[in-house]
Amino acid sequence: MNKTELKLEYQIARDKNDGLAVIIVAAGASSRMKGINKQFLELGSVPVIAKTLLVFENCDTIKNIILVTRDEDIFALQLIAEKYSISKLSDIVCGGKTRQESVLKGLSRLTEADKKVLVHDGARPFVTEQIIELVAKELENFPAVTCAVKVKDTVKLTDENGVVIKTLERDSLRAVQTPQGMWVKEYNEAIEKLGDISAFTDDTSIMEAAGFKVKTVEGSFKNIKITTPEDIAIAKILEGEEE
Repeated sequence: MNKTELKLEYQIARDKNDGLAVIIVAAGASSRMKGINKQFLELGSVPVIAKTLLVFENCDTIKNIILVTRDEDIFALQLIAEKYSISKLSDIVCGGKTRQESVLKGLSRLTEADKKVLVHDGARPFVTEQIIELVAKELENFPAVTCAVKVKDTVKLTDENGVVIKTLERDSLRAVQTPQGMWVKEYNEAIEKLGDISAFTDDTSIMEAAGFKVKTVEGSFKNIKITTPEDIAIAKILEGEEE
C-alpha cells in the first residue's frame, strides 16, 4: 500500500458479508474537461464525487465503498468523505494509467468473502438506488450485469473513411452505463484469460469477451457521465440549477 493510500475503519453496524462492495472509479485525468476536475465540480453546492458516494452510502444493498482516485486527490477526497459522513468508505486507493488498471487496484481490496462486486463511475452522480438494486438483483442469476438505456438515434456502421456500411437495428441497441456487476471469481478468470484488458472501456465487455453471459437492466437517461464541459450544463439542469 502506498503511503498516501488509506485503509479506513468504516463504521457499519452489520455483518461484512451482508451486502455488496462497490468500486467507485474516480482516477481519470479529466483530459476532456479543459482543466476542470469533474470530481470536485459542485452541483447544488455539493461536489460531484460526494453526490455519487452519498447514493451508495444510502443504499442498503451496499456494505462498503472502495474509492479509486489519483494520488494527488486522496487527501481531498478523504476530507469530502468525512464532511458528508460517508461511513461505508473502506479504502481510498491510487488508480492506474487506464480505467481498467484502476478497477484492478480496487479489486485488490476485496476480501475472500466478496463473491460479487459492483463497479461505478465517480462522475455519474445521478445514479439511483433503484438502478443499483436492479443490477444487484440480476447479479444473483447472471455473472455480469449492466444497466443500459435504449439508443434514441439511428446508428450507422461506417468504414474508416466515413462511408456507411449499414444501418443498425435500433430496437436491439443499448447504451451501457454503470453500475455494472460481476461475479468476482469469474471476473478474475476473464481478466486472466484475456491478458491485456487496457483497450476495454467497461467491465461487462471483458466478461462478454471471455465468454460469460451479460444481462442488461433498465438504466436512466439521467444517469449521465460528466465527461466534457457540455455535460456540466446538462448536469446543472438535472440538478435544477439555473444556467
